[in-house]
Amino acid sequence: MSANLDNLRGFATKQWEHLLRQFNDLDALRQRLDYQTYILAAAGLVSSLLLGIADLATHGSIEARQEEDRQATLEQVIPNTLHDNLLLRDVKTIVETTDTGATVNTQVYIARQQGVVTAVAFKLTASGGYSGPINLMMGVDKDGAVLGVRVVAHAETPGLGDKIERGKSDWILSFDRRSLENTAPDRWRVKKDGGDFDQFAGATITPRAVVNGVASGLRFFQRHKSELVN
Repeated sequence: MSANLDNLRGFATKQWEHLLRQFNDLDALRQRLDYQTYILAAAGLVSSLLLGIADLATHGSIEARQEEDRQATLEQVIPNTLHDNLLLRDVKTIVETTDTGATVNTQVYIARQQGVVTAVAFKLTASGGYSGPINLMMGVDKDGAVLGVRVVAHAETPGLGDKIERGKSDWILSFDRRSLENTAPDRWRVKKDGGDFDQFAGATITPRAVVNGVASGLRFFQRHKSELVN
């Protein structure tokens, strides 16, 4: 990173010196038809160089912050007692093809205790939210039971749909220990639709989307259990 910044700064300095030589005799330069072109080119070059330097300078810190956020979320969906490995460094990619022919890659974080897989965690997108997709992180033990679900990102209505966040209510905890074995398919619905899960007053669409998303995540684990656990 430091070497790249030094190289970019060196290039920027040389270009700036070149431009200064071009502008030493401004009176003569103003007589040229391409005077305005030089001005615009100089401004564009300087702006681009500054943006490039800023991007290189912040890229590393942004990646580090994103990794910290992922680690914090993983700790909420997989208890520390279930693993002695670094989850962010033990990742398997599962590739699936949708009904439309699109390829979906899902990164799965593997929890191990003395080398034995105890649980997994993965991100998924719950479609059908009131204001768009809802991104979730989900932890599942080796037997297919939910260890925890957390909302990573959403655009739901503040004061209504945002109750899916752990910091706003305990609702998201209602998935803990649920599985496809102890909850029948027709129970993976909000109570308004005849299922087991509460909806919010004035906001049924959001919890409905999350319930469907969690059930979909358990089906994903079921499809790939042999790849992930063994």
